[in-house]
Amino acid sequence: MEQQTPYPYNFAMRQTNCVIIASFFVAIVAAGCSTRETPTQKGQRVGPLLSAAGFHVLPVDTPARQQELQGLTPLQMRFFPHNGKMHYWYADPYYCDCIYSGGPKAYDAYQRIKLQKQLEDQSEMTSEMNEQAASEEYMNTMQWPPNEVFFGGE
Repeated sequence: MEQQTPYPYNFAMRQTNCVIIASFFVAIVAAGCSTRETPTQKGQRVGPLLSAAGFHVLPVDTPARQQELQGLTPLQMRFFPHNGKMHYWYADPYYCDCIYSGGPKAYDAYQRIKLQKQLEDQSEMTSEMNEQAASEEYMNTMQWPPNEVFFGGE
């Protein structure tokens, strides 16, 4: 009499589940690590957004401007009232060695562009996660035991 194992593919299914769980944790850790950017990387990311929004780039090309830049808070949007309107500036001593300067219209445009970029990044990340999940699901189904109906089972 031939002896059959009741669940011959149980080990393979457990192994597949472990791989999926491990992949999930690796993705979370990688996402956490990738969010830490250097000051230069932040300047590279924010500078084009500010320029596209209409901020003026003031190069730090004189000793007086260099001294002024050293006294400013780097890589943070700041503002002050000037002639009854808000005036915005963003100091970048790391990437462009410049100061971005603009008014309320430029600031509002920057906020819209920044939000649009965040939504695009989130959509792209969701798409990548969906593709990865579909790929893992496909791989998971490839390891299921074959259905005996298709192979003339008993």
